[in-house]
Formats: sequence, structure tokens, C-alpha cells
Amino acid sequence: MSSAVVSTSAARGRPFFFDDQTEGEVHSDAKEFRSLDRTAERNLSHRNNSLLPNQLGKIPVAGVTPASQLEIRPAPEMASSGIADLDALIGGLPRGCLTEICGPASSGRTTVLLAALAAATSRGEFCALVDASDALDPYSAASAGLDLDRLLWVRCGEDHGDASQRHKRPQQTPGGTNQKNRKTDASEHRIEQALRATDLLLESGGFGLIVLELADLPPQAARRIPLTTWFRFRRAIEHKSTILLVIEQQPIAGSCSSLLLQLRSQSKWNEERPLAHTRLLTGLDISVEFTHSRLERKPSRSISFATKTAWAG
Repeated sequence: MSSAVVSTSAARGRPFFFDDQTEGEVHSDAKEFRSLDRTAERNLSHRNNSLLPNQLGKIPVAGVTPASQLEIRPAPEMASSGIADLDALIGGLPRGCLTEICGPASSGRTTVLLAALAAATSRGEFCALVDASDALDPYSAASAGLDLDRLLWVRCGEDHGDASQRHKRPQQTPGGTNQKNRKTDASEHRIEQALRATDLLLESGGFGLIVLELADLPPQAARRIPLTTWFRFRRAIEHKSTILLVIEQQPIAGSCSSLLLQLRSQSKWNEERPLAHTRLLTGLDISVEFTHSRLERKPSRSISFATKTAWAG
């Protein structure tokens, strides 16, 4: 019986046999196999090409879920912010989302903060305020309609540390460098306390509104908060009915925030001057710009509303 060799087509599982005694002459059976092999390759190639435009997405791939079977997350429930004009602009504050409200000093941040807390407590919800600068005035909050019995006020302060080190006078350096370092360390410590408290509150649950107030801290210190922290906060509330509201001077949460509002204001003064060289502040004209939203794709919009001081009547 003559010996045989296997061609390179054996790698495809279809061996072709050649006879050594015929010096490379192919048997008729091998010719038939080769012809069938080429025909099958052409048919397979034509079939794959025809699948690419329309049917390639229907071919199941191990470990990959087709887009048509992905679960669509419903739109979040919206809660009133306590300001009718603001609700008309954004529809309210989204539950299970992180919302940023930023603006410079005297831009209306506290007005929006107290209105949101008052609206939440009037709905019977419990709220938490993580006050990184310990700047809340309870009398002003009560005057704004906030039910203090339903508010958990977390006051962040400096760490006094060891009593033996507390009264030591630090060595002064030229240019006030030592004083700047102390302010930076104090701000970083307050931020660390505020973030730790917010973590505990988000994990505990039971709050309708949690406010992280960072507005009175230096923006440079707030920008040092890693993006992973905001991502963790967003994941912690995305399946809860809690509203996470962050008050700040500049946007710092990036893409982790679902809603970004920027505030500006213009002061209103009493034109009648009872005393020379004096003016009486009567209120603010607050402008709110809706600049970013992960909930809907719409161009930036803005609204304005007015506030007045208690003595203005």
C-alpha cells in the first residue's frame, strides 16, 4: 500500500491525501475534496458578508448582553426645591441623584439650601446637613420654615488634638507661611470629617435629603476631593429615594453629578438714605443657570427670582 502525506489543509480538519508513487499527482477523490472545500469557503465567506450589515448584531456573543435586552433605568422621581420658579426650570430635585449648586459668596446659595430643607421637612421627611464650616444659623433656618426637629445637623470643626500641644505657640516664619499651612490643614481636616459623615449618612438610609455644605471652604481644598469619592456617593444613592445636594463655590463632582446649577445675584438697596453715606440692603435678585443635566439633553436655560430681607417688609 502506498504511503500518504497530509497537506496544510489538515489544519482546517479537512485532510487531502497525495500518493508518493505518483510524484505529486492528486487522486480523483482528492480533487473532489479540494473542489468541495473551495466551494464551501466561498459560500461561508458570502454568508458572513451578507450577515455583516443587518444580522451581525443578532449573533450571540458569550458574556455580552444585546443592547435590546438591557434594562432601561426609569426617570428619577422629582421633589420640589421649595422655589416655584426653580421647579419650573428643572422640574424639581431628582431623587437617587447627586445635584450640585455652586456660586460665589452672596449668590443665593443659602436661600436655595434653606428652601430645599424647608420643603423636605414640610413633606414629613428627615434631613441631614453636613456643615463643613459650621455656618448654619438655626434662627434663620427656622424663619425660612425649616422644621428643626426633623434636621440632623452635623457640625464639622477643628481637631483639638492633644491638650499638651493645644496651647503651644507655633514658631513664626517670614511671610506668614506657618499661618497659611494651618489654614490649609484645617480646611483639609474639615473636608475629611464632612466626607466621612456623608458616607455614613448615605449608607444608613432613612433621609429624604442630605446636604453636603462646602461653600465656605477654599475652592482649592474642595477640588482636591478625588473623583472616586463622588462616584462612590452616586452609587450609594442611585437606588434610593434620597436627594444628595452639594453646595460649593465651583463645580467639583464632574460627570458624577446629575444636575448642575450655577447661581449669581444682584443686590437691591434702599434708595432712601436715612443717614449720610449709608445704604440699606433690601433683598437680592438671584439668577439660576441650568448648565448640566444627565437626565435630559437640553440647552442651558436660566431663570431669576427675588428675595427680600426681613426688615424690608
